[in-house]
Amino acid sequence: MAVNNINTFSKSVHTGLQLCKRISYGKTNALTTAPKPPSMNKSSSSSSSSRSSLRQPESYYLPTAPMVYAVITDPSVVDNPDICSYQPYVYGHCDPPALVPLHMHGVTMEVECWLDTAFVSVTGTWRVHCVAANASCDCRVVVPMGDQGSVLGIEVETPRRSYSTQFINPQSEKDIEKLSKTNNGYLMKGNTYMFKIFQVDGGSYIHVNVRWSQKLSYQDNEFRLNVPFTFPVYVVPVVKGSAMKEKVLLNVNSGIDKEIMCNFSTHPLKETRRQAGELGFSYEADVQKWSTQDFYFSFSVCEDDIFGGVLLQSPSLQDSDQRDMFCFYLFPGRNKNIKPLKREVVFLLDISTSMQDDPLEKSKDAVIGCLSELNQEDSFNIIAFNGDIQLFSSSMELATNEAITNATRWMNTKLIAEGDTNLLSPLQKALEMVGKTGERFPLIFLITDGTVEDEKDICNIVKDKLMDGGLNCPRICTFGIGSYCNHYFLQMLAHMGRGCYDAAYDVDLISDLLPRMFNNALSPVLTNVTLDALQNLDSTELYPFRIPDLFGSPLVVFGRYHGDFPDTVIARGFRADMSTCIIDVKVRKAKGIPLDRVCSRRVIDALTARAWLEQNTQMEEKIANMSLQMGVSSEYTRMVLVQSDKLKPTLVSVLPEEKCSKLENHKTLYLRNISVGFGNLKATTDNLPPGIQDLELSEPAGIVMQAASSCWGMFLDRCCCACFIRTCSTMNDQCAIVLTQLCTALACFQCLDCCCELCDCCSDLC
Repeated sequence: MAVNNINTFSKSVHTGLQLCKRISYGKTNALTTAPKPPSMNKSSSSSSSSRSSLRQPESYYLPTAPMVYAVITDPSVVDNPDICSYQPYVYGHCDPPALVPLHMHGVTMEVECWLDTAFVSVTGTWRVHCVAANASCDCRVVVPMGDQGSVLGIEVETPRRSYSTQFINPQSEKDIEKLSKTNNGYLMKGNTYMFKIFQVDGGSYIHVNVRWSQKLSYQDNEFRLNVPFTFPVYVVPVVKGSAMKEKVLLNVNSGIDKEIMCNFSTHPLKETRRQAGELGFSYEADVQKWSTQDFYFSFSVCEDDIFGGVLLQSPSLQDSDQRDMFCFYLFPGRNKNIKPLKREVVFLLDISTSMQDDPLEKSKDAVIGCLSELNQEDSFNIIAFNGDIQLFSSSMELATNEAITNATRWMNTKLIAEGDTNLLSPLQKALEMVGKTGERFPLIFLITDGTVEDEKDICNIVKDKLMDGGLNCPRICTFGIGSYCNHYFLQMLAHMGRGCYDAAYDVDLISDLLPRMFNNALSPVLTNVTLDALQNLDSTELYPFRIPDLFGSPLVVFGRYHGDFPDTVIARGFRADMSTCIIDVKVRKAKGIPLDRVCSRRVIDALTARAWLEQNTQMEEKIANMSLQMGVSSEYTRMVLVQSDKLKPTLVSVLPEEKCSKLENHKTLYLRNISVGFGNLKATTDNLPPGIQDLELSEPAGIVMQAASSCWGMFLDRCCCACFIRTCSTMNDQCAIVLTQLCTALACFQCLDCCCELCDCCSDLC
């Protein structure tokens, strides 16, 4: 999401919290006073606009857990739905709307970890505590997800309506037209999904269930799970008698038949189950405040050397592909006694105009950090490219301290973001520079934020160069920045080069994700991996289409096959010291692991990259069918929100559960596409920075406050609502009439929009 949208969202939530100060909970009902966010800092500028502008870190109000917000356009509806309180009428409206975080009354999180993927389900109950009982408002549901998160489904229940998401395959022109015009549902700041539900009555409860999948990270021989689960203090109910129950259920099935160990957990989990390769935990408590930290859990496999396995599973009757399934995995182990091989590394760094400022600076910092990890026996080079190419050196340089210092100085002084994007020439140059002698392990790192016209030609050239699969064939690792580059093109290059791929859709994530990819790829554990059983089967199909090298994280390959798998198979490869490694791999049935569901994301991505390269419409239909069957997003399906209105109660006595079960007036609400697309050539040609055209809020979440003139700015700086009301109480009728007319005129200039923001400052002064 663009920075201005982040600022706008944060300001809007702050404005919503200020509106909530109008709510009275009564002396006998209030548990505590409404929690206050940290005080705001004034700008030091002496101008009237800066004096009335209150600052907070732009990311402070961004959601860090599933949240629901009331969308307030008319501030007069803000009130306690239980106790109708006297409040002075607020003229004007919030344009754009304010967002009020709703109070949460219960939350349950269930996590299933299978192999290297986690499936998360969060169920929560929120109350529209900030809108009068005779009024209603729209609400926004916000779902932050973990690493490589992907929305699987959402269900929402309100007294009036129920909502549920579905995936469809838009084929008619009418569907395509509706999808192109929709303004509901979008990704904010990469891994946060947001959509709107309509007309929720004040005082009513909203029940939400959200499901998503995310990757388990792997570092230092342990899997790590991190789920957004940090709730701000202002979602805690402030009324006495509000029960608050927090529950967490966690199940881990690693897919192996060896013991696994829990290393760390942020929440007080109680172990409920332990078997070979499996763990179960639970946590449930009545709490005074919600979780104030993300849910973090790590576990490790107790094994020093490389080991692996094959899981087999038959397809379900509903599966459109009736071939049997297998999942081949390899774990790198600790490998402390393996001598690292000599490496030759070429960095391809995009320096087109769109990479200026943070994208280029963060990428250069990551490259410099990677150079420091090289041994002096390794060699390296740097090729910067835009319309032309710039080489740090005409040949590969040994990674001595002097060479690394010179390379750092060269990048900081010579690499300036300017020009267009041309990828073919620098990639061909890199392929010519490495893999000549066979004495070093060749690696090419490609970092870019753009799309080029000749991507298919580049793939065909790389395929001809690398598909012989020899040890001296360069490994290609790709990293995409933003949403304008073709991520399927980058994935295809990585598949062809037996390398790895990663992406930072938000520029802020480059500093974390790019070094992680470097560290992983610089530690090849097993190269040119083969599985002998695949040659004896009647037919096989791999996802990805060739087995990648085993680097510092586990290798997982999914496949379909016809034939008979033996009980034991042999995996072969070359260790880091170039010695041959032979691994006996045990074959067993997958118990408790739905392989098709666990591997659906990697299968759809691999097939989509192939369909794009081959322009294969039959493969596109296969992907769409798989997406509909598994409930996973794809480039050829769309997610929609099905709204069902509930029947109004009749005079005949009906049980409450019967009322809720009778639904009518089904309506399909089209949501914006959440897939990554195939790049944006026009944005690349125009050299737009990553995120400059990211999806805007359909109802921009924030309030831009401007004084009509410096005179009014001085007046507003010295007044607050409380002082103003006290003054009005001493006026005579004629003065009050004049003042009312004046306020109406001011409302036309939207000067009164400043009121909510100023009250926060003035409340500390009055």
